[in-house]
Amino acid sequence: MTLVMRAYLPDDFSGVDSLWTEAFPDDPLYNRAEIAIPAKLAVQPDLFLVAAEADEIVGTVMAGYDGHRGWLYAVAVRPFRRREAIGSMLIHEAEERLKRLGCRKINLQIRSDNENVMHFYEALGYVGEARVSMGKQV
Repeated sequence: MTLVMRAYLPDDFSGVDSLWTEAFPDDPLYNRAEIAIPAKLAVQPDLFLVAAEADEIVGTVMAGYDGHRGWLYAVAVRPFRRREAIGSMLIHEAEERLKRLGCRKINLQIRSDNENVMHFYEALGYVGEARVSMGKQV
């Protein structure tokens, strides 16, 4: 079977929902697929990418660009498909799409106790920055 990196399609919903439930079991309600996907499709839907093999969604990444900075969100790969470079390929494709929009800096957030993910991003050239992440639900 051939792995394909492409923009999200409506028929991908159940596969993405399943993947995110598996990859992000402790995420808050507003990050769930039924809320996050329609919101993303309303803004820059071409920056919501999936890795698909046949009918199965094995990875995702959401990216965004506000004209100043790019962001990466919802990077996930099925546990049994990790260490196959799927995450790296998704990140690379998202970075290329952001660069074509004029983006020169990409940010992302990870949980401070998730060392494996930290090492994954460091291997892709990302570095920790002294910042305090703040948020507000509206």
